[in-house]
Amino acid sequence: MPRIGLLTGGGDCPGLNAVIRAVVRRGLADPENTFVGFRHGWAGVLRDDAIELTMQSTAGILPRGGTILGTSRTNPYAEGADGTAVVKRTLAARGVEALIPIGGEDTLGVALRLHRDGVAIVGVPKTIDNDLGGTDVTFGFQTAVQIVTDAIDRLHTTAESHDRVMVVEVMGRHAGWIATHAGLAGGADAILVPERPFDIDDVVAHLRARHERGRSFSIVVVAEGATPREGTLQVRDGTTTDAFGHARLGGIGVLLESEIERDSWILIAAQIPDRVPVYMTIKHAQIENETLRRLYLDLGELADCSPDDPRRPCPMMRRCGGCWSDGAD
Repeated sequence: MPRIGLLTGGGDCPGLNAVIRAVVRRGLADPENTFVGFRHGWAGVLRDDAIELTMQSTAGILPRGGTILGTSRTNPYAEGADGTAVVKRTLAARGVEALIPIGGEDTLGVALRLHRDGVAIVGVPKTIDNDLGGTDVTFGFQTAVQIVTDAIDRLHTTAESHDRVMVVEVMGRHAGWIATHAGLAGGADAILVPERPFDIDDVVAHLRARHERGRSFSIVVVAEGATPREGTLQVRDGTTTDAFGHARLGGIGVLLESEIERDSWILIAAQIPDRVPVYMTIKHAQIENETLRRLYLDLGELADCSPDDPRRPCPMMRRCGGCWSDGAD
């Protein structure tokens, strides 16, 4: 009687339960087949932690998110361990003749190594990053794109209402499929992907040109694995790694935000007494519009400040670049 094992590894994504259900129901069309599901990815195989998969146990799971088997990022070969021997021992004890791992780059990387060591394997490509070779698309990708597109679409109104540059960081370690598809669909103004290192000065110049054309907001979509061109931006060091040796990503969006804020501009609409609209540009913490500078002095916002005198602190917290009251008139 053929006995087949299933497991889900890596990050969860839409469609995992649908795959489990499809495999079990199609396989049970032959009454000779039986199925066992290993819990929490490769960890379940290493610990011999599994459940029976039947028509009853897979009923009603089609619309459910996540995975009924659980998942993890366990690596059977971590720190030089002999994962093949443990996996083979577990499969033999349960009478499993073939294994169907459902996962992405790391889960299927383990599966490929087991296949080369003689384990019967059928891999199912799952990753929202859509970065696996040998397949045109991976399940989970379309849903991820739709969710990010919806998020970008909603951010338009907030960005426009507050005249802001919004930075949206999305998944994508080595590939920028989500950022590209969702950015285009959602109308992003700049898209940064791992395949093409970016120059922060080019990004700022692009956003500046957009604002000079009269637009009051911008949306930047960046994949988590996007990297700056060498020598153009200092990224953080000391990143930790996971069980597969990958750097734990996340934070490029925050870095971009701070760099755009520091190296770019803020447009502030003001109204002077003769009702002529004036825009003040703040670049590198310097207010460069002379008319508005004098308006601030006339309003008494800065005229009485003394940055070096603790009894008369600067109301702008020294962001003006110096006390303008000295020799202003």
